[in-house]
Amino acid sequence: MSDGGKVETGGSALLPAVAGGVIGAVLTAALLLFAAPQLVGSRIVRQGMMADPQILVDASDALRDRQYEPTLNARRAALETPFASSWKGAAKPDVVLVEFFDYACPYCKTSNPHIDQLLKEDKGLRVVYRELPILGPESVAAARLSLAASKAGRFNQFYEALFAAGRPGPETIAVATKAAGLTTPVSPSAEAEAELKRNFELAGALGATGTPLFVVGNKVMNSAVGYDALKKAIADTRANS
Repeated sequence: MSDGGKVETGGSALLPAVAGGVIGAVLTAALLLFAAPQLVGSRIVRQGMMADPQILVDASDALRDRQYEPTLNARRAALETPFASSWKGAAKPDVVLVEFFDYACPYCKTSNPHIDQLLKEDKGLRVVYRELPILGPESVAAARLSLAASKAGRFNQFYEALFAAGRPGPETIAVATKAAGLTTPVSPSAEAEAELKRNFELAGALGATGTPLFVVGNKVMNSAVGYDALKKAIADTRANS
């Protein structure tokens, strides 16, 4: 991805979906635009692209959204149903924003204030957090403990404490574990392992190349897109529902 963390571990689960992803959308959009001179004249197309290069980006985004629409519709419930307490916001939402994240991802951390602001402003919004530990063994360890905290109804305490403490490691994970009131050591959970496997499968089906990966409505955004882009995607989803 352009902004998020690089896939270092678990990446093989994501690669098959990438080939038909954003690159394909961009190339298709480019072909459409460069074929257009035969229809409307090369000068008009060239002037339009020179005046507003965003045209190509918007076209590729629209094609990508259309590409993933069948996948999203088929997996909507799996995406938007949180694991235990791994969510924030409205108990009865009219819009659900899903974030695939890694505790070691700096771009996920920089997105947190934007998410918090959106939740504060929008009482109809729910954010569902899906663990996608792709940045090493300590990310995986943190994700497993995070799911244990979620099962105990303490996801938010673990989540906030670990991001505040710093990159996952023995000391920071211990801080978050204590904040969540978990009794150590935490036994491995088959339910948590199944959740991680499901998250990798869902992210792979959506062409994920890293974290964060945001999904709202039929919009898939694989980068730290920022407050304005997330707010617009939420508004568009609500308008189209």
